[in-house]
Amino acid sequence: MNDDAAMRPDPKLLELLVCPLTKGQLIYDGERNELVSRKAGLAYPIRDGIPIMLPSEARILDR
Repeated sequence: MNDDAAMRPDPKLLELLVCPLTKGQLIYDGERNELVSRKAGLAYPIRDGIPIMLPSEARILDR
């Protein structure tokens, strides 16, 4: 297994996660390694394969 695959979150976990603010769908951005909530306008980082689902840690999306 290469390092990229080891750092990706489990696909089954991604199916269960929702945005903590909107409870809406999250989209995995493999290029930036983050989970994007378009509804909230936030991108939650994934560090060491673990999604950090804290709004204070999220990047604000350019609208």
